[in-house]
Amino acid sequence: MDKSNYILKTRIVLILVSCVLLLFSSCKIHYSFTGGSVPPEAKTVSVQYFQNNASLAPPTLSQTFTEALRDKLSSQTRLSLVKKGGDLSFEGSVSNYTTGPIAIQSTDQAALNRLTITVNVKYTCMFDEKKNFEQSFSRYADYTSDQNIASIEDQLTREINEQLVQDIFNRALNNW
Repeated sequence: MDKSNYILKTRIVLILVSCVLLLFSSCKIHYSFTGGSVPPEAKTVSVQYFQNNASLAPPTLSQTFTEALRDKLSSQTRLSLVKKGGDLSFEGSVSNYTTGPIAIQSTDQAALNRLTITVNVKYTCMFDEKKNFEQSFSRYADYTSDQNIASIEDQLTREINEQLVQDIFNRALNNW
């Protein structure tokens, strides 16, 4: 192979390598193991205590819900939890807590009952007002009529809280 062909091939390879390096250096991909899309500028998150405005809710519901949301955000994002004024902020209230029959049998007794919890959430993102929202989230769990609500209430509220927290997380950080 003569020297001019060698130089030409070397230049072509150098140009291709340069183009590939330029392409990869100009693209910025954000990976997240939780699926959350936190604004890169955000460093802190605050979750205000969710007041209990539901008349039949157990007194500990607000505390367990608030803690579940705080735990989710601190364990699945890189954000530091602060008391007030976070770059991302959550506040709201437990607005509804009801239990009632959903499947009536021929004997006019319920075969299934449903526990429903609704929370109102206001989310504020200091860096993008388009992501702010105020929304109600509602979830439920069914239980058989032969079960006493008092004996399974803690378990059901934990399950519902997990679902509500996931819904809120998805809406705020995954734009669902």
